[in-house]
Amino acid sequence: MKLTCKLFGILVCLSALLLASCANRPKYVVGPDGKMVDRDGNHYNPFEPGTYEHFRAEADYPKTMKVWKNEGVLARTSPENSRIVISREMQRAFLMNGDEVAADYPVSTGKPSRPTPAGDYQILEKVVDKASNAYGKVYDGEGNRVYGVETPADVPEGGKFVGAPMPFWMRLTWDGVGHHIGPIPSSRRAVSHACIRGPRSFMPVVYRKTKLGTPVTVE
Repeated sequence: MKLTCKLFGILVCLSALLLASCANRPKYVVGPDGKMVDRDGNHYNPFEPGTYEHFRAEADYPKTMKVWKNEGVLARTSPENSRIVISREMQRAFLMNGDEVAADYPVSTGKPSRPTPAGDYQILEKVVDKASNAYGKVYDGEGNRVYGVETPADVPEGGKFVGAPMPFWMRLTWDGVGHHIGPIPSSRRAVSHACIRGPRSFMPVVYRKTKLGTPVTVE
């Protein structure tokens, strides 16, 4: 009887300790990807919806195709106080007003064989309707598309080269690197020929908020 009571007492103590441990266990923890997860491993965003902290804490950031805007900061961002930061690691760009983020948007930088060079640049040229003179579509003399080739040197006799459109072009280097509208793969990979492609929905805003000489940093 005494042994049974002792065992019962031990079980009661263990139960109390277990309950106390569960009560003190954090409801949310930082997961292996640096994002918050609950006890079951489900994503949890602790920040207020609409805030930049909430946007960046979302499970699909930075791979999301969404553009985040701070409307207040964006409204007072002008060609006189703007700058652009390009993150090759995250494949995202940031329209900045001083140290404040006016907008955070997806980009696609240069592929491994033609990487976008890191460095500090200034916008050297702005052209709304720009076409590439290095890459595009090649047609034969009968007007048929020649697939597998894309440079002026590939044009067959009697054919023609049509440069790839690069609307809202902002040149960063005189050897052909710029920031412009271009297709961004859903896989969010770097696939360009060294240029920085931006979304059609937002690049006109970036274009309007910059000028010749606007600083651009590629990290």
